[in-house]
Amino acid sequence: MNTDEAKAVIEAALLSAPQPLSINDLRRLFDDSLAPDAVRALVDDIGFVWQTRSLRLVELASGWRFQTAPEFARFLDRLTGEKPPKYSRAVMETLAIITYRQPVTRGDIEEIRGVMVSPQIIRTLEERGWIEVIGHKDSAGRPSLFGTTRRFLDDMGLGALSQLPPLEGAGSPVELPLQQAIEFEPPAEAVAADEAVAEQGIDETKAIDGVAHEAEADASSNPEPDPSHPPGEFPQVVSDLRDPAAVSPEPRELP
Repeated sequence: MNTDEAKAVIEAALLSAPQPLSINDLRRLFDDSLAPDAVRALVDDIGFVWQTRSLRLVELASGWRFQTAPEFARFLDRLTGEKPPKYSRAVMETLAIITYRQPVTRGDIEEIRGVMVSPQIIRTLEERGWIEVIGHKDSAGRPSLFGTTRRFLDDMGLGALSQLPPLEGAGSPVELPLQQAIEFEPPAEAVAADEAVAEQGIDETKAIDGVAHEAEADASSNPEPDPSHPPGEFPQVVSDLRDPAAVSPEPRELP
């Protein structure tokens, strides 16, 4: 099989595949007879040819796929007639915090946002396939640690977390492969859902801009954490026991 025939095979596979194909997937087309570097070179050649066409060959977290060029989206939307799903501001803020601060617990999110996080918000992001439990924090109650998924990167058109829009005063996002290489305990069952937070919707097509905007606002409004108080925990106020007024005969709930 010559180079042109191999390109045709790879091109046909990518055009017909319902999901992104990795280099290993493409090697299976040739019974692994081609080296990964050789397959990658063929894919790069195909991508170069399609740069001036209506489709683009893009590399995502899960592999390579063809997708329509952005300038044609407004025309194609007229065929579907479907409006993109909308998400509340609370959902987008939660997604932004998880994206840029992962891995984080629900308590960490609540401390940053300053309000309680409804279980329905977490469930919405999990059902969308954008976040998942990647471990448990070694603290009281062993709370779940949340992180983004490869599905999130694919939907945002990203190949890695390092391609996220940078934030001033924040470090570079952790590389996804390094994050997923850590062995964690299996996730616990999701808690029962509370009432959903009803707030103004945000268009899914603007999700990545919303993630960057909310996280940048969080970075500017939240100073560096106090090392004496770990994230997710609040300092306790201790009464002066020498003051008789501070001692109450009534039993009090321990913090």
